[in-house]
Amino acid sequence: MVDQIELRHLRYFVAVAEELHFGRAAARLHLAQPPLSQQIKKLEEMLGHALFTRTSRAVKLTSAGDLLLGRARAVLRKVQEDIEEVRSVGRGEVGSLKVGFVGTAMLTAMPDILSRYRREYPKVDLQLREFYTSGVQSGLRDGSIDVGFLRDSGQVEGLEVETLVSEAFVAVVPSGHRLASRKVISAEMLRGEGFVLFTPAAGTLAYEKTASLCEAHGFRPRVVQEAPQWLTILRLVGAGLGVSIGPACVRQIATHAVVCLPLRSGVRTDIELAHGEGEGRVLVSTFCRIARASRRGTNE
Repeated sequence: MVDQIELRHLRYFVAVAEELHFGRAAARLHLAQPPLSQQIKKLEEMLGHALFTRTSRAVKLTSAGDLLLGRARAVLRKVQEDIEEVRSVGRGEVGSLKVGFVGTAMLTAMPDILSRYRREYPKVDLQLREFYTSGVQSGLRDGSIDVGFLRDSGQVEGLEVETLVSEAFVAVVPSGHRLASRKVISAEMLRGEGFVLFTPAAGTLAYEKTASLCEAHGFRPRVVQEAPQWLTILRLVGAGLGVSIGPACVRQIATHAVVCLPLRSGVRTDIELAHGEGEGRVLVSTFCRIARASRRGTNE
């Protein structure tokens, strides 16, 4: 009959053991005293041993009751901890969340999003991994990433993608360049220049969007050097190896060796938030909620 013992029997027992008074224990449990006494008696029958000695003056624990008190408290405490953990998981407060991102996302809204998420969900194991846009797409599709920040990904089969930040493009030229003193230029003025750009493999749509600024004026960028990161691109431009075109946010890491000039164009570049199609995990939805709340307007 031991397997018929329920948590309520342990709660009733602990209340009586702590109060050593059936009347006070019944009041604490919001029960009438007779049903409580019956349940304690039933528990003793299931265990085959008395848990209390009762006299007209006092209720005392037996040696079996004293042992059970420690064990019952531990069982109830563990059950409560397990319930709280399950509830926390259900609320997205614990677990592991893998976030992939492109480097330029760190120059826009992403740091603010991460900061707020860390404050609201400090127990979540937040794992960050930097990729190109193509790498974030692959990670989202194969499940190695839960949510991602991309640059000009566009809609991708199997993913849900939405724009978080929309920016203008800027031209990046050496500080001693013939155009460096201009307030604003068009891509036409870069005709004949050698370009330092990231590889098309980093993100096909992003690369083609950049190239389209030049193609609108009848030429395609003549790439003289590819580079993997914007810090490298800016350094190479500053060293005189060519010019570049990039998102306005790269101004934040530009040095005195380069000048970032606004481009006259209706084309914009977007940082996007993405996750798998039909994603239903609370961890992901809470992160996306915070990301959307941090959505900013356009950057000029």
